[in-house]
Amino acid sequence: MTSHGYPTALVRALRQELASAISDFSANDVPSLCSRLGLAEGDREESFKSKFKYAHRRLLDAPASDLVAIADRLLEEVDSFALSEASGRLHDSVTPAITELTRRRILALFDGAPLATELEHMEFLNRVLPLKQMPSLHGYTDRSLEDDVFQATVRNDDWTNRELLTNVGLLACSQSRFFRFLGEVTSPLAQTSEVQTRLVRDINEQLRHDGYRLDVVRLLSGSPVYSVRASVIGSPSDVGITAALAQFDPETVQPRWTQALERRDTDPEGAITLARTLLEDVCKWILHEAEETWEEKDDLPVLYRKLAKVLKLAPDDHTEAVFKAILGSCQNIVESLGSLRNKISDAHSPGPKRVKPAARHAQLAVNLSGTMATFLVSTWQARKENP
Repeated sequence: MTSHGYPTALVRALRQELASAISDFSANDVPSLCSRLGLAEGDREESFKSKFKYAHRRLLDAPASDLVAIADRLLEEVDSFALSEASGRLHDSVTPAITELTRRRILALFDGAPLATELEHMEFLNRVLPLKQMPSLHGYTDRSLEDDVFQATVRNDDWTNRELLTNVGLLACSQSRFFRFLGEVTSPLAQTSEVQTRLVRDINEQLRHDGYRLDVVRLLSGSPVYSVRASVIGSPSDVGITAALAQFDPETVQPRWTQALERRDTDPEGAITLARTLLEDVCKWILHEAEETWEEKDDLPVLYRKLAKVLKLAPDDHTEAVFKAILGSCQNIVESLGSLRNKISDAHSPGPKRVKPAARHAQLAVNLSGTMATFLVSTWQARKENP
C-alpha cells in the first residue's frame, strides 16, 4: 500500500494508462494538456523527445489521491476504456466492495430472460461497454469483443445471458463499471415499467448484503431512473435481537424477525406486517408457556395487555414514576405498531388515498418491534428463573 492507503499496483497501473493516453496527443499539444490536467509545466523540446516520459515524470510527482481526478478530467477529452477501468479500480480500492458472489447472483437474474425488453441486446451492451475498443476473447487482432458477441449471440446461439455477461467482463470489471451496468439495465430506456420494478427489487435484494441499493435519482419523462448508492446495513441492535429471538424460538419467532429485516428496505409494506406479526408470535408463545389462554380473534393490543398482566408490565403494577412512564410508553409503542400496520401495511385493501410507506417507516416499525420482542422475551426468561 502507498502512504495514502492506495494499492501500489493500482496506482502504478493508473499512471501508466494516464501517460499512455496523454502520449496519444501530438508532441506540440502534450505540454498544454498536462498543464490543463494540473501537472507541472514543461516545454515542447522535452515533449518531442518522449511524450510518454514527459507525462509519466509529472504523474510521478502527483499524489496518488489526485490521480482519479486527473483521469476524470482527461476522460472528458478522450474515450479510453483502459484508462476508465484503471481509474475505476483505484477509486474502488478505497470504497466498500460488492463481492463476486453478489455479482454472480445479479447476473443469474438474467438467465432465461432478455437483458433488455426495450432494446436489442447489442445496442444495450454498447451503452454499458465500448465493445469495439475491447480485444477479442480469442486473441484475434482483426476483430473486437463486439465481433465475438455478435458471432456468439446473433449469428449463433452459443451463450446463455449469464455467459454473455461474464464474457464481456462484468464479473471482473471495475465496480464503477458494474454499477453503470446496473443503472443501464434498470433504465426506462431499456425496460418496460413492469420489468423495471421487478428488476430493481430483485437487484436490491442482492445489493443490500454489501451495503448498496438502487435509488431513484431523477425522472425521465415521468419514469424513474436509478443509480447505485451506499445504504446502511441494518442497525447495531440487529445482531443482538437475532441472537435473543433465536434462543427463544428458532423455528417461528426468529425466522419472522429475519424476514422482517430482509424486507425492511425492499418491501416496506410487507416488513410492517411482519413487525406486528412478530410481536403477536412472541405474545402468544409466552402466554402459552405461562399457561394463559388467548383467542384467535385477539389482536396485538389485546394480546399485549394479557401478557403485561403475566409479566407485571402494566403501568399500574409499579409505583415508581419513571417505570410507570417507561411501561406506559411500551404499551403505546405496541398500540402504535398495530395502528401503523392497519393504516399503511399490506394487510388490508389499500384504498384510493392510503399513505404508501417508505423504507424509513419500515425501519422504524421493525426496529421497535424487534426491541419490544427482545424485552418481552428477556422479561419472561427472568421471571421463569426468579418466580
